[in-house]
Amino acid sequence: MQKNVDIVGILPAGGRGTRIEPLPCSKEIFPIGFGKVAGTDNVRPKAVSQYLLEKMRKAGVKKAYFILREGKWDIPKYFGDGASVDMNLGYLMMRLPFGTPYTLDQAYPFVRDSIVAFGFPDILFDVDDAFVQLLDRQTATGADVVLGLCPVEQPWTMDMVELDDKGKVKFIDIKPSVSRLGYGWIIAVWSPVFTRFLHEYLQSQQREGMSKDGMQGQSELSVGHVLQAALQNGSRMEGVQFPQCPYLDIGTPDNLSTAVYDQKFHEGGSCQSNRMGA
Repeated sequence: MQKNVDIVGILPAGGRGTRIEPLPCSKEIFPIGFGKVAGTDNVRPKAVSQYLLEKMRKAGVKKAYFILREGKWDIPKYFGDGASVDMNLGYLMMRLPFGTPYTLDQAYPFVRDSIVAFGFPDILFDVDDAFVQLLDRQTATGADVVLGLCPVEQPWTMDMVELDDKGKVKFIDIKPSVSRLGYGWIIAVWSPVFTRFLHEYLQSQQREGMSKDGMQGQSELSVGHVLQAALQNGSRMEGVQFPQCPYLDIGTPDNLSTAVYDQKFHEGGSCQSNRMGA
């Protein structure tokens, strides 16, 4: 893991959670399991995004930004300045509603010179030291991006990733209907090289959209689309596989029910990674 390097977490929270409406709160702070209150033996419900923050903190990440859409004020109300998770938290506002990359780009002025630790705050996964391992790989290889990969049974729900025998990313397939590949990415760390690429790529997409039909011509993008474009542009990407480790996106009713009742998704620590990425 890198020493004396600024590492910043970014968590997009611009979605509306329409598949699981109605909820009494933003889905990023929906309670899943319980945790101890710092300095006491008392327990309280844990917000789903707290699991991601704790994994970032384990990797030495002390500062993170939530990027919000208007109305999700319950997230800063819940986490405040971040003392409850031993981090310094800030809150930024999304601007363009054309997909997660545009949400992330709102953090560009604040993270452009930093190593970024990225994760989806509504996805649970069972590798407590995942970001430690991704940062170690980034340090060892100097990669622009390192992806954390989990086994995927339904490829149409994830971006599938192919690695070579040394763990270098060869190909990213965006939510294919079928796939010969077995792993999809769920988290990432990246260097300022990719942060700049994302920023410049989105600017070019906006110019193209404006030239077609004003902002109506702007297509919606996923982070996978930008990763795919960066890979095709020659970016160096590595992958770390977490075999036999479950992940769960709580954004559907069935998955939310599983997350609430299946303890393996909120106890953690039972899986090991394949550090070679093979």
